[in-house]
Amino acid sequence: MSLTDLTLDQWRSLDLSTARRLARRAADLAGGHVVAVEAVEHLGARMHRVRIERDGQEFALVPGGTVTLGFDLDSWQPTPEQVADYQESEAQGFGYGPDLRAHLAQLLSPRRHVTLATVLMGVKDENLTEPAADMPAVLAARGLRMPSSDEWEHACGAGATTLFRWGDDCPLDRIPYDHPSGPQHRPNALGLHIAYDTYRTELTSDVTTVHGGDGGESACGGYGHLLGWLPLATANRHPFLATEFVYGPEGEDMYEDFSTRPVLAL
Repeated sequence: MSLTDLTLDQWRSLDLSTARRLARRAADLAGGHVVAVEAVEHLGARMHRVRIERDGQEFALVPGGTVTLGFDLDSWQPTPEQVADYQESEAQGFGYGPDLRAHLAQLLSPRRHVTLATVLMGVKDENLTEPAADMPAVLAARGLRMPSSDEWEHACGAGATTLFRWGDDCPLDRIPYDHPSGPQHRPNALGLHIAYDTYRTELTSDVTTVHGGDGGESACGGYGHLLGWLPLATANRHPFLATEFVYGPEGEDMYEDFSTRPVLAL
C-alpha cells in the first residue's frame, strides 16, 4: 500500500504489523525514525497512533483521503445545560447571536467533503519565531510547511463529527484553564497534543482562520463556561479573531504569542 493513497478509513482497518511497516516507510521518507506505534480505541474501532522523530521533533502520521469536515448544526441538539449556559453569557453581552445555534453558525466551519494527502504533523505546536507572513520561509528551510486549515481540522477531529474531538459535551462547572484533568489534555486519536489550551492560537496557511484557542479571550470573566470551552471545538475557526486581530495591525507585533503546527509532506 502506498502512503500517497492511504486513507483514514484504510488506516483504521489495518492490523498492527501493517501499520508498523507503513510507519517505518513514512519515517524513511521523512529522514527520521519511528518512536512508537500503538493501537487505541476511537469511535468504537481501532486506531493506530504513530510517532516519528526527525531532527529532535516528534510528528504524528495523519492519514488523508476524502474526509468529512465541519460541524452539522442542523442535526445537532444542544443539551438544556448548554442552552442555559449560553443564555447567561448572552445576557451579559457576550456571543454572536440570540441563541447558541446562531452563535455557532458564526464560528464553525460548515459540513463539507475534502480530499487531503497523508502527511506527518507536529505532535506539538510551536511558537512563531517571525511574523506570520515570514513563517512559510522559516519552515521551508527545515523542509516543513504550515498546515492548511482543512488539514488542521482533519488532524484534530480524526474522523469525529462531534463538537469537540472528544464528544459533544464539555464540563460546565469551570473553564479549561481551571480544569487540569479535563478532556482537552488527553492526546487525540492520532496522538496529537491539540486543541488543549484556549490561551494558544494556532495559525495555518489560511489567513482568515485560527485554531485551537483564542489567546485567552474567552477566559475573561463573564463569558460563561460553554463559551470558555468553544475555542477548543474542532471546527471553530475564529474568523473575527483572525481578521480583526491576529492578521490586523494589532497582531503584527504579537507574533510570538501565536503558534503553528508544522507539516512534513510525504
